Amino acid sequence: MDLFALKSFLLLLLFTGRCAPQDILPAGPVNAILGHNVTLTTLLVDKPNYAFISWSFSDGKEQVPIATVGSQGLKPNAAYEGRVSINATNGALSLSSLKTEDSGDYSISIIAPDGTTDGAEIKLQVLEPVSDVLIKSSIPEAIEHNSTVVLTCSAKGSFLKFTWTNGTAPIVADGKRLTLKDEAASSMLTITGVLRTDLVGPIYCKAANPLDTKSSPAFNLTVYYGPDEVTISPAKWPEFIRSKSDFNLTCSARSLPAPTYSWYHKEDLMEVPGPLLTLADIEAHKFGMEKEEYTCRVQNIKTGRTVSSAPVAFAVMEAVTGVKITGPTEKLMAGNSTANLTCQAAAGTVKTKKWLKDGKPLTASSRVIFYNNMSSVFFNMLQKEDNGKYTCQFINPVSTAEAVYAMVVNFGPEPASVKGEDAVEVNDPVKLTCSAASVPPSIYTWKFNGSETPVKTADYSIAEAMYKDTGSYTCTAYNNVTGKSTTASHFLSVKEEGALDEGLSDGAIAGIVIGVLAALGAAIGLIFYCRQKVPVESPY
Repeated sequence: MDLFALKSFLLLLLFTGRCAPQDILPAGPVNAILGHNVTLTTLLVDKPNYAFISWSFSDGKEQVPIATVGSQGLKPNAAYEGRVSINATNGALSLSSLKTEDSGDYSISIIAPDGTTDGAEIKLQVLEPVSDVLIKSSIPEAIEHNSTVVLTCSAKGSFLKFTWTNGTAPIVADGKRLTLKDEAASSMLTITGVLRTDLVGPIYCKAANPLDTKSSPAFNLTVYYGPDEVTISPAKWPEFIRSKSDFNLTCSARSLPAPTYSWYHKEDLMEVPGPLLTLADIEAHKFGMEKEEYTCRVQNIKTGRTVSSAPVAFAVMEAVTGVKITGPTEKLMAGNSTANLTCQAAAGTVKTKKWLKDGKPLTASSRVIFYNNMSSVFFNMLQKEDNGKYTCQFINPVSTAEAVYAMVVNFGPEPASVKGEDAVEVNDPVKLTCSAASVPPSIYTWKFNGSETPVKTADYSIAEAMYKDTGSYTCTAYNNVTGKSTTASHFLSVKEEGALDEGLSDGAIAGIVIGVLAALGAAIGLIFYCRQKVPVESPY
């Protein structure tokens, strides 16, 4: 039989076999990679009883025989010579070095010796492997809210499907701001009004077909944004700032690229570059004497946006320093002297002035007069009560400074007094104490019965009194500044031993009385008892 006759016969058998299909081939399609080999297996487990097994191919336009195997072996079509084989046991068809045009429908026909035919068909898809997956952007850089970014993912391969991810998170089109459009060999992701979070990335595109998947290299696109809201720290600040202190303001705002900073005093630009405004900068401009406003303006050269902070208002105040009090240098006498105390500061603005005496507020009176806007105080006719420590406090919102003046008002001595025993027994110790209030403290001398003694202290002591120590003791208190003195006398009587015994105490006497009364009561009771026991004869 010639080749044309065989071809016609096989086609006839094929058409005949399609009328009685059996479970010969698995469900398709079968996918295979371009350039690789493929085997179209059958479901025939046992060796079929056949005269011929033939395979044919259809691209949808014409049916082409591939090969036939029978008792005379394999007979391939010339177009498949060297690329095809048929398994004589189960009828499986193997093709090597697959080409794109090998995609199509493959039919098997099994012709039994009696001429009956079985056949089946399966689809083969020859897929080009995925390669050259790449993302390109419509613009090299983007401005947040302003730019529309179109990312195009292209790839080579057959039956491609594309997916996008931002990092590991899938990018899902919302049909509004984010849209996706897929074509045979590319996918287009369009982002309208791009946000900084849209392309944090890296962005990946994956291209896949049923046999292969490839991912693009990581893609990043810079999205410029900001500046956002401008903040100044510290968030709170005092109304008054101490001059030359370590105070500064820091301006910040989220921005890409890093923004430029400008500081303004009211509406005037200050020559202070950068986000830090120090107190030294303010004082160098001779600002801050009054409460004034400062603002920070932040500019992004890429986005073209400029944002200003809320104004910060405060005043710079010099601390009060070098406070001192000047007062009298001469000796002051109670009842005879007046005094002026004046408080001054070397530097600083004083807002409040206070005077204290011995730590308590000093109040004005008919003798104590404040003047010169509370910087001075006048004491008219000093009294002994004016002695003490006087404190001047100069205060402003950033500092408190003070000075102390110890004022000594000399007075006295006031009337002296002597305390001690009026009478003692011989050999008893004696201590007499003389006191007289005085500034400076009094100088004491003693006389005994009008005669000077060597004692020069406030205390006059006798270790063991003798009869001869009986007499009048006179103390003299002398103030060597006022030149005044005062005296006091005390009479001491020395008696024999026991003369000053105090006898029984009132409690002891009361106890004795109670005891006597108790004994008397007991005796009376006994008498009555005995009279009741002794029989008395009747006179009748």
